[in-house]
Amino acid sequence: MRVVSLVPSLTEAVAEPVPGALAGATDWCTHPAGLDVTRIGGTKNPKLDRILALAPDLVIANEEENRAPDLAALRAAGVEVLVTEVRDVAQAFRELARVLTACGARGRPRWLDEAEEAWSGEPPAVRRTAVVPIWRRPWMVLGRDTFAGDVLARLGVDHVYATHPDRYPRIPLDALRATRPDLVVLPDEPYRFTADDGPEAFEGIPAALVSGRHLTWYGPSLREAPRVLAAALRAAHP
Repeated sequence: MRVVSLVPSLTEAVAEPVPGALAGATDWCTHPAGLDVTRIGGTKNPKLDRILALAPDLVIANEEENRAPDLAALRAAGVEVLVTEVRDVAQAFRELARVLTACGARGRPRWLDEAEEAWSGEPPAVRRTAVVPIWRRPWMVLGRDTFAGDVLARLGVDHVYATHPDRYPRIPLDALRATRPDLVVLPDEPYRFTADDGPEAFEGIPAALVSGRHLTWYGPSLREAPRVLAAALRAAHP
């Protein structure tokens, strides 16, 4: 198989179980470290000519991260495209298994079993509320039906806009503050929130700076995500 990945999570998921399968990946595919493949641009602006030049047997994509016109253009050029949909943790495990099979994996990787085991416990009974920005200028937050929202819910954190009609609504900062959440969760991607960029906007509200890879990626990082995220949440709001 010659596979091109348009999703950082899927790149990491395929690289180890199917060595040599990846012929191309996006500029944002940072894991595993040292991955030596042709870079084909970003998730939202892939270089279609570079992808076609690689003559892939399969392109793996995601309905949220990649643009439908790009995927349609690849299909029109005769390329097979597998598009994943991931809105919660359980669905992530099903889609990962489907992708690995399509890419020629000969068996189920150990990390996938370990990840499922890591997420098999019951959610905490004690709940906390949170606002979860993913961008600023303008402020955008997690809304309904998101993978990251389900990750947090399984860790005892209910985000304030979980029932909003939009999946990633734009909400004025004053309105975010007015919800009076127990904490604000600030990931380092897609916007790179840091200790000096983000918490100051929510003065008086505990801020949890978390790894975006562990909050939003579905792949080998799911093994340690419960432990890593829980520690960051406890540090902000014991």
